[in-house]
Amino acid sequence: MGRGSDTKPVEAHNAGAAEPTVPAGSGTGPEHAMWARDKASQGLGMELLSSGDGTARVRMEITGAMVNGHGVAHGGFLFTLADTAFAVACNSRGPVTVGAGADIDFVAPAFEGDVLVAEARERTRFGRSGLYDVRVEREDPQRTVVVEFRGRSRVIRGVEERA
Repeated sequence: MGRGSDTKPVEAHNAGAAEPTVPAGSGTGPEHAMWARDKASQGLGMELLSSGDGTARVRMEITGAMVNGHGVAHGGFLFTLADTAFAVACNSRGPVTVGAGADIDFVAPAFEGDVLVAEARERTRFGRSGLYDVRVEREDPQRTVVVEFRGRSRVIRGVEERA
């Protein structure tokens, strides 16, 4: 972990939210402007539930078109859900930030009709870089963990938020 004045550790997933979140549609932060232009995520039926400083919650239902030949949700769609929550969280403060890399662990299968919620939390920022953890859970009484994702972000210099 980097050291310096801009390094900011954040609590783990199962701890309380590090910062208050803003319900989707009511925010004016840079992540909401980015979300409004995100046709890929919206086209997959994703909903931005909330966002705040370094956090985001995104929901998606697994459709028949997202199921692979084994009868389970295709990993690419699970990655996309986690990546979308990561993108919203790392752009919540501005400036424009992109993914520099990510790792994913598929913990349990998801099936057609499952509703999944991805919760992203900033772990730390250092210089122009950041680390974010995303947990994707099935919306069921057990909150079954489906995916664990670690994203690495990078602020892009000289790129202004598009209007």
